[in-house]
Amino acid sequence: MSDAAQSPPNGNDNAPAAEEQQLPGPGAFLKGVVGQPVVVRLNSGVDYRGTSCLDGYMNIALEQTEEYVNGQKTNEYGDAFVRGNN
Repeated sequence: MSDAAQSPPNGNDNAPAAEEQQLPGPGAFLKGVVGQPVVVRLNSGVDYRGTSCLDGYMNIALEQTEEYVNGQKTNEYGDAFVRGNN
């Protein structure tokens, strides 16, 4: 057996180097805002403002939640749960 360099087992000579940095995904961002005041805007345009918590499925729980429609505060909730959906 020779000491010559061999191709990777998958045959891909253009595989990224192990040192290359990967961009963080949405999970990393969400983990970074846990415990911080956040605004969650739904597809309907309604905003929910509160302090965020997060579970393993990227569902967002808000504490001290306020609901805003067209920029006007319309309701207050103690806790609210926004189901994550990709």
